[in-house]
Amino acid sequence: MIEKLVRFSVNNRGLVFALALILAGLGWTSFQALPIDAVPDITNNQVQVNTAVEGLTPEEIERYITVPIENGMGGLADLVQTRSISRFGLSQVTLVFEDGVDIYRARQMVSERLQGVVSDLPAGIQPGLGPVTTGLGEVYFYTLQASTPAVGAARVAQLMELKSIQDWYVKPRLLTVPGVAEVNSIGGFEKQFHIQPNIRQMARYGLHFNDLIGALENTNRNVGGGYIQQTGEQFLVQATGLLKDAEDIRHAPIKSLESLKTIRIGDVAQVQLATELRTGAALVNGREDIVGTALMRLGENSRVVAHRVAKKRRRSRRASPKGSSSTSSTTALSWWTPRSAPSSTTSSPAPCWSSSSWSSSWAIFGPRSSPPSPSRLRFSSPSS
Repeated sequence: MIEKLVRFSVNNRGLVFALALILAGLGWTSFQALPIDAVPDITNNQVQVNTAVEGLTPEEIERYITVPIENGMGGLADLVQTRSISRFGLSQVTLVFEDGVDIYRARQMVSERLQGVVSDLPAGIQPGLGPVTTGLGEVYFYTLQASTPAVGAARVAQLMELKSIQDWYVKPRLLTVPGVAEVNSIGGFEKQFHIQPNIRQMARYGLHFNDLIGALENTNRNVGGGYIQQTGEQFLVQATGLLKDAEDIRHAPIKSLESLKTIRIGDVAQVQLATELRTGAALVNGREDIVGTALMRLGENSRVVAHRVAKKRRRSRRASPKGSSSTSSTTALSWWTPRSAPSSTTSSPAPCWSSSSWSSSWAIFGPRSSPPSPSRLRFSSPSS
């Protein structure tokens, strides 16, 4: 048998060589599509329900949010296990299904049950499903840093700007990459407008906290008034009332007195640009910066997704935000990405690879006012 095979190969060298090339091509194609991971992903089939909560202790979160969600998920088809975590600011319920259940069918069943549970939760609480990923889905890390770090209050403003660029420029672009389920951000400060009411001034004018909230909700909006037709043209009528900065908030009217004096928010409260209350930070080489993590969608090839994210990063570099204001100081931002981002089972944001594995640094130049600034309104503790 072997003698015949050898004789056939010797007498038909061209055919054997062609078959060898075809097999080599098929092997190379299979190698390109072969999933390469540090460890196999043995995560069970699970759906997470995350609820962000402000102002409640872990015991209250467990009682008013976690337990109602757990009870509402009882009786789901193919549900194997339910476990939960209640900590300050977060309620997380993990539902484990049979291995043969399609993950999107499981998420659909959980979403349907959540519709009936929301009415039993405290007002303003909105639970949501976690991304379609696992603990091994962290395939790409990057950092946003200021080339010239400031100190003191200027450093806080710098971190606020870095956070804005991450949330409004970098993250939306990376979410368009096929195979990316979520992009997490750690570090920095979110821009917020804090309103600190003066109780004595409010009592003087007979105002309540709900009056301030109502004034903000009624003022912070744009309304349309149809159009006016003249000489064959249509002129759109619009009233612009969106709040843009702290000065607009101070001038928001609350009520009018009998003396025709208008009481505004600035008359009874202090308005200032401040930061959110944080429960953590991200350090890079001992200094706080912004760390982003791209999470791979369940079932994707980690090597392919990591290369896609790196390619998207190179394309985004050419469209980086720029500004030319001579009155504003410019900030040089750099982010570093590893040549080969390994999968990780930990959620630690601090890069731990050697310096020789980092490359392709690039910078964004623009004025401090160039990135969009989110304006969240928050009430802090009133002054006496």
